[in-house]
Amino acid sequence: MAKKPQPPVPGPPFIRLLAALADRNAPRTSPDLADRLSQWIDWTRAVALSRALDGRLPAAAEAEPGPVEPLLAECQRVRDSLGQAIQKPPVPGKPEPRETMAWKTRCLNHQRAMLSASGRLRGLLRDRLSALPDDRARLAEVDAVMEQALSPCEHSLLAAVPALLGTHFERLRDAASADDTDDGVDPAWLQLFRTDMQNVLMAELDVRFHPIDGLLAALRAH
Repeated sequence: MAKKPQPPVPGPPFIRLLAALADRNAPRTSPDLADRLSQWIDWTRAVALSRALDGRLPAAAEAEPGPVEPLLAECQRVRDSLGQAIQKPPVPGKPEPRETMAWKTRCLNHQRAMLSASGRLRGLLRDRLSALPDDRARLAEVDAVMEQALSPCEHSLLAAVPALLGTHFERLRDAASADDTDDGVDPAWLQLFRTDMQNVLMAELDVRFHPIDGLLAALRAH
């Protein structure tokens, strides 16, 4: 008896959210990883990655690495702080801005905060893994090469998010009914946009923390 075909795997939440805002169909499956990497990594970076994968491990540090718990706690603290900033509710009695640029700037500020914080944590985790006398030190090298190779494309793609949200904002505003008043209460369309923007940014936060989660998993594997 023939097996029933398996349902397609849904695309990543971040991509599906962006596709919904752009009124497009998101791919039901993610592109093949090898094909995607071949488009993002040129031959010079491929050579650097090969060396990181196959080269000799650096000499382990003579000093005993410090405890892992403070670093784990710092990663969680930073992630929680970024998430709370994204999901911060509006100030009661203070209307939210009605200008597209104000929201695009807010989105950009959150992206910059995520980029700075995630990059710092990634470096701290690599330093900690590099001090270990096993193959986890190699993971630190590989991650450093991958960050350098993929960051330009990643930054270019994520830079499109504020513009996409700006278009979504204007579409909701232009389609709004007569309930858009200036009585100090945010209209329904603006509340919907704020929720949509928060969902997109929280999904982006998950994307930016994927490498950190991987490094943390390696660090916990004693």
